Amino acid sequence: MKMTRKTLMGALVGAALTALASGAWAQTVTLRFHQMLPPQATIPAKAIKPWAEAVEKASGGRIKVQLFPSMQLGGKPPELFDQAKDGVVDLTWTVLGYTPGRFPKTEAFELPFTTGSAEASSKAFQEFVQTQAMDEFKDVKLIAVHTHGPGMFHSKSAITKLEDLKGMKVRGGSRVINIMLEQLGATPVGMPVPAVGEALSKGVISATTIPWEVVPAVKVQQIVKNHTGFSGDKGLYTQTFAVAMNKASYDKLPADLKKVIDANSGMTAAAMFGRAMDDGDKAGLALAQKAGNNIITLDAAETARWQRAAAGVRAVWYKEVAAKGLDGPKLAAEAERLIAKHAK
Repeated sequence: MKMTRKTLMGALVGAALTALASGAWAQTVTLRFHQMLPPQATIPAKAIKPWAEAVEKASGGRIKVQLFPSMQLGGKPPELFDQAKDGVVDLTWTVLGYTPGRFPKTEAFELPFTTGSAEASSKAFQEFVQTQAMDEFKDVKLIAVHTHGPGMFHSKSAITKLEDLKGMKVRGGSRVINIMLEQLGATPVGMPVPAVGEALSKGVISATTIPWEVVPAVKVQQIVKNHTGFSGDKGLYTQTFAVAMNKASYDKLPADLKKVIDANSGMTAAAMFGRAMDDGDKAGLALAQKAGNNIITLDAAETARWQRAAAGVRAVWYKEVAAKGLDGPKLAAEAERLIAKHAK
């Protein structure tokens, strides 16, 4: 059968429409995701990688997420949020406390003895940011925020009472945690978590504030032999985290791919990252137990002493945020209300 020019053109147009309908010619996008920890660490392995896989699957392979751990694309951990904001990369995961004073409302979740389970606290934190603090994230497309589990100490010498902390050089991971350490009698030394192992090994610090979850990534259980936690369902402190996307990277996506990102943002993502933290706490504790380390849980009476000693942190924080026009007591009360709501 002889094919006329008109028939041939019709066949080509039909094939093109079929290809478009099937997505074969649809836009594909590669997003670069940058973060500070090695790929085997809890969040990279148990949250970021599954998140990327879920996005790729939901997009039918049209979104590819390239993962860059351990600051492979350059810069330092405190620069990660700006890397997403400025479009140096498309996505980052970072600690909000690495840029002191930049996210003052979110600091309500860092106040002493405020949070416990990471999943519940992460859902509370996500709701808090959505209702109280989205202005602090106006320069990015916010994917999710979350917290870690109960905060504790890992130290060279045992911390069994408040007095043991006096004069001890302790790594603090945020401005609020450093204020707390000072109030408790320690000498705070600020640094991002990737620097903790070397700082402990070289004696720059004698103890560190990290949750159990971080222990395997920086091999803390091999460097120190004492781990001190607290009675009750609240940890001494927490740090807050965000997964942020460059606005332009999001805005240029076609509508259907924006929906894929949106469906993997917000409360669902916050809960997943929180669950990964809770599971990571179990793994970190197990490693310390396997190493035969000294695992200390301060009893209710001693924990109450720490609570009283740390109470002054709120007054300091209230005064500082008031200078920025913020109602600290109101923000702290809302944080506590949401934590109680999501802990049910």
